[in-house]
Order: sequence, then C-alpha cells, then structure tokens
Amino acid sequence: MKLTVYTRDGAEAGRSVDLDDAVFGIEPNDHAIWLDVRAIQAHKRQGTHKTKERSEVAKSRRKLYRQKGTGNARAGDAKSPLRKGGGTIFGPRPHEYKLQVNRKTKQLARRSALAHKLSAEALRVVEDLRLEAPKTREVAGMLTSNGAEGKTLVLTNGLDDVFYRSARNIPGVSVLAAEQASTLDLMGAKTVLLQEGAVEALTEALRPSGKATAADVPAPSTPPADEAPADDAPASEPESASEPEAEETPAPEAEVAETTAEDEAPADEAPTAEEPTAEADAAAEADDTEAADDTEADEANA
Repeated sequence: MKLTVYTRDGAEAGRSVDLDDAVFGIEPNDHAIWLDVRAIQAHKRQGTHKTKERSEVAKSRRKLYRQKGTGNARAGDAKSPLRKGGGTIFGPRPHEYKLQVNRKTKQLARRSALAHKLSAEALRVVEDLRLEAPKTREVAGMLTSNGAEGKTLVLTNGLDDVFYRSARNIPGVSVLAAEQASTLDLMGAKTVLLQEGAVEALTEALRPSGKATAADVPAPSTPPADEAPADDAPASEPESASEPEAEETPAPEAEVAETTAEDEAPADEAPTAEEPTAEADAAAEADDTEAADDTEADEANA
C-alpha cells in the first residue's frame, strides 16, 4: 500500500511511502479496540474514593434516649446510618481499577485504529518538520495547510522536544512519538498526521511477530567426503580388539586337558570294578564246600 507524502504547505511532495499491509491494511477488530480503550481508561482512575462507615464516624456511642416512654421511635447512638451525620452503609472504598490486556491484543487494537483512520482518510503522511527553536506559528501553519481541524494527533520520529514545545499551546493538538501512541490517542483524534520519518518506527512497533517457517530454518551441514573414513573407524575397533583376546585365551588347551582326563578315568576305575566280583566268587565256593561237608557228615551219622 502506498500513501502520498505532503509538504508543510499542504502540497504533494512528489513521492510516496510504502505502508505495510500487515499493519495498515488489516480488517479492523472493534472488540480489540474496546478492550484496550476500556483498560486505558480504567488505568486513569485513581481509585481513592472513600466514605466513613458507622465505626469511623466521630460521635458518641451512648444511646440517645431511653427505649420506652418518650413517645419517639426507638433509637440507638448517633452513628446510625439512619440519622443525619451518621455512617454510610456499604460506602465506596479505595481500590484499583486495573484491567489486564495481552500484548498481542494491544497491538491488534492499535493496528485496527490505524486501519479505521486510513479508511476514513483521516491519516496523512507529512514531511519531517525540523525546527531549531520552538516556533508555534510554523506548526500552526502546517496544521492549517494540511486540513487539521479539531483534535489532531501528530506522530513524530522519536521524542522531538522542540516540536512538542512549539505545539503545546495550540488547542486540541497532541504530539507523541509514533511508537508510544495508544489506541485511545488514535481513536480520540479527528486527524492523525504521521511524519515521514516515523513510518518505519511505527511499523516496527506494530508489526505482528510471525513464526519461523521451514525456509527460515537452516539445513543441517553435511560432512565433507574426506572425513567419511573417520566415521567408519570406530566400527572397525571391536574387530581389532577381539583378535588379541583370542590369542590370550587358553580355552583350547583347557578343553584338551579335560578330554584327556575323561578318557583316562574309566581305565583307572576298571580294576576296582572287578575286585568285588572275584571276592564274591570266592565266598560262593566256600559256601558250597561247607554245604558239601555238612552233607557227608549227616550221611556218616546215619
């Protein structure tokens, strides 16, 4: 979006400025404007209101007259809220009028206010007016030439003390730095004059913060081809480490020794297995001999 730049005399300067559509060309959000303006107006309230309650009134606590026999309505002390000079029932107490608004909502409200002014042709870009000394006449002439009537808001590039002192005596004119103008300031002005040098500062202050896209994320760096063997080196280390372990381990000799011991064991144990068999045979022959002797003895006695 482009907007024509005007001189201090109200004529076209022959150039234009580019306005960011994300700031000046959005669809106004009236609800965000209402939230921000309500919060700004609430912050201006001091909240120091206070009235004296029954316990705070400086009067006697004595009962005014006896309960019965006077013909009057029964009454307590003079602090009663029903009597003149008594305390106030549920009177106001000091408290704060603060409303919290999110930062993004505030920015949206200010962008919406600028969009309203731009659509109503109440926003004009003027060239910078540099003054060496405060001159109210020059500022008043610039405002008149650019059709500023009623409440006018001039947005400068940063704090311009000379320009501010030149315009402070003009009724209905407010001078603020572009990035400090609130939603209430923008909506309360009938005409907004934006200096050419303040366009960039205002855009930077109100531009919505976007999220990083895939194109913005840097791609991971690829290692050079010369460094490729270095990555394979750790993989070959376990093989070289396993070779000395195979040489140092005497596992085959131990297996051979165990096998030899197993083969020799049955040969040594064979004689011990035959000895019980020979003894049994000798005992059996002795028994047979005794049995035969006993038989012969019996036949002789018979």
